[in-house]
Amino acid sequence: MSSILDRRAMLLGLGAFAAVPIPAQRPAHTAPTLIAAARAQIGITVEYDPAYTSLAFPNGDVPRTRGVCTDVLIRAYRDAFGVDLQALVNADMRMAFPAYPRRWGLRGPDRNIDHRRVPNLQTFLARKGARLPLPGAPGGWRPGDIFTCLIGGTLPHIGLVSDRRARGGNWAVIHNIGAGAREEDALFTHRLTGRYRFLLDG
Repeated sequence: MSSILDRRAMLLGLGAFAAVPIPAQRPAHTAPTLIAAARAQIGITVEYDPAYTSLAFPNGDVPRTRGVCTDVLIRAYRDAFGVDLQALVNADMRMAFPAYPRRWGLRGPDRNIDHRRVPNLQTFLARKGARLPLPGAPGGWRPGDIFTCLIGGTLPHIGLVSDRRARGGNWAVIHNIGAGAREEDALFTHRLTGRYRFLLDG
């Protein structure tokens, strides 16, 4: 059993002696499970609050009544699969800090905020082989896909593609774009910059 856990730890880029607990029995990593965990935040997370906050580690979080777009994904992966993006991003940044954006003037990883920044999540997901080409047509998206975009051409944003269709036929998304977690027709509202599929079966 230990060799199986070691191989899985290496796949995630943590090494065999990672501080992140890896369940002995891997849950079914399905898109419906992830989406349900994101949807459960609607009505709970009702504020957008980007303030820097000192967090516990691992599994640190701000109060669930508030958060930013990245927190929707962080909480969904924790609730659905027990996967802690705070710890995973921190471990990868400690191993390969120069590979990550340097726009914040940091000299090393900051476990309070790194995983809550969209460009860092994009880098982490790409480094873990989760990046996919942007579909050539709206129908190319799949439930459980992670999308990134630029609001107003400058502000990075991230969210999750839902398994429900919007009124116009496109997939809805679950995200926090300014008023808490919500599900709506917004996949093509802003210029898309990335598509990712992380740790999902199939």
